[in-house]
Amino acid sequence: MDALKGLAWLLLAQSAGELLARGLHLPLPGPVLGLLILLVALRWNAVRAPVGAAADVLLGHLSLLFVPVGVGVMTHVGLITQYGARMLVVIVLSTWIGMAVTALVLRSLLRARG
Repeated sequence: MDALKGLAWLLLAQSAGELLARGLHLPLPGPVLGLLILLVALRWNAVRAPVGAAADVLLGHLSLLFVPVGVGVMTHVGLITQYGARMLVVIVLSTWIGMAVTALVLRSLLRARG
């Protein structure tokens, strides 16, 4: 029962975030605002315990979330064979660039702090 209450809290937070984003025309996505709302709501044990139970249930079935991705890959094997090498290069380069930018930002923040 706690897991269902937790799932309701998760859906409520996401819905509230969507309403805020669309109603106030904010530049942030609704799910991001929903996560911020949930972060504030997790201060109360009445929210924290059910959301924790829902998280345990969802983590227990995490592998099911990869099924649509696997089906998509199998459906588009032709595209992957045609563009797979290019996609791999783009993924590797973007990962390296993201890590380098993160390291540079961290270095500058640590310099400014100390």
